[in-house]
Amino acid sequence: MNEARNVNKLQDDSQAEKNAALRLLAYCRENDWAGYDPYDALNSRVFRALPFLNFRLARLVLTQGVKRCPINLRPLLLVPKSPNPKGIALFLSALTRLARSGVAEAPGMIGPMAAKLLSSRSPDRPYSCWGYNFDWQQRTDLVPKGSPNIICSSFAGNALLDAHELTPEPAWLGVAASAADFILDVLFWREGASKACFSYTLVGRDEVHNANLLGAAFLCRVARVTGEKRYLEPALDAARYSAGRQHADGSWDYGEAPTQRWIDNFHTGFNLVALRRIRDYTGTTEFDSSIRQGFEFYRSHFFREDGAPRYFHNATYPIDIHSVAQSLITLTEFRDFGEENKSLACAVLGWALANMWDRRSFFYFQKHPHYTVRTSFMRWSQAWMLLALATLWTQESTHA
Repeated sequence: MNEARNVNKLQDDSQAEKNAALRLLAYCRENDWAGYDPYDALNSRVFRALPFLNFRLARLVLTQGVKRCPINLRPLLLVPKSPNPKGIALFLSALTRLARSGVAEAPGMIGPMAAKLLSSRSPDRPYSCWGYNFDWQQRTDLVPKGSPNIICSSFAGNALLDAHELTPEPAWLGVAASAADFILDVLFWREGASKACFSYTLVGRDEVHNANLLGAAFLCRVARVTGEKRYLEPALDAARYSAGRQHADGSWDYGEAPTQRWIDNFHTGFNLVALRRIRDYTGTTEFDSSIRQGFEFYRSHFFREDGAPRYFHNATYPIDIHSVAQSLITLTEFRDFGEENKSLACAVLGWALANMWDRRSFFYFQKHPHYTVRTSFMRWSQAWMLLALATLWTQESTHA
């Protein structure tokens, strides 16, 4: 009797996941894949009309204030809805997974989405590379709109490789290789004999572990696909550096700067998935203990008993939809680490559908103890959740 109930529950969970994926796909398509972003406040036409406010502190206050406000101020500030290059990359990867899972309309959407991604490259660069569609004020430096970075470029290159695996198109492979050249030639640096790292942006030499590992994993994938060996040694050295900065309990700080000493859900998930893919692309086993120890920390620190994903290892709120999405992806990728990971992924999705899903077919941004930020963010929320749902669906299709 209990076994029958469990089977029925799994079937119900699977159908709910597929229904949500199809409704979310339709929502994103109806909105032409464009929307608001948590960090897009500096696109405000009001702000741009007041040049005396264009200084570092004002930019920081505006960006963080608009991001954290429970009410969406963007219409009042005349922030336009626009496509985000990283969001387009996530959509392209999601479409390739949905196509593999048999979603009828997905294959016909891959070519146009790839074209959209190609057209969003950073202009006037000798490499194919991508940046965000807004000015981005860091603590000290301003990163201009369109300035390429390792995160956008890695996700874009991976998305083109995903599409190329499904429908071989030489141009997509060539552009992905050009993105790898950008990451290696422009963003890679060494310091002494023991430090090798990929910078996040063109501004300075930072040591952000998820950016470093994502870049390394992408270069390993390009090396495997193209046979070009020059990507491997720098990528593995960078991975060794971040693996060496893992704490004894299996955790990582976000980065090595004094202001980056926090441990959170989705960046830890990025690290684990990236290390796992480095292992798969190269055949190395040198990161196995780091992966296993990191995943044990991840499982034991980032989930409530009801499936809600905690933001930090020592604090639950805000519960962010990005944590939901990356939790689903990480748990699915690590399904071979125990059957309980599939059950936990189902619990995470069930909690999200009950608490962060809008009947208009999109996901909310964040849930706080006493209120929910219901703004729809196309890259941060919808693109990530579509990729997560597509990843779950693909896993079920290949293991049916």
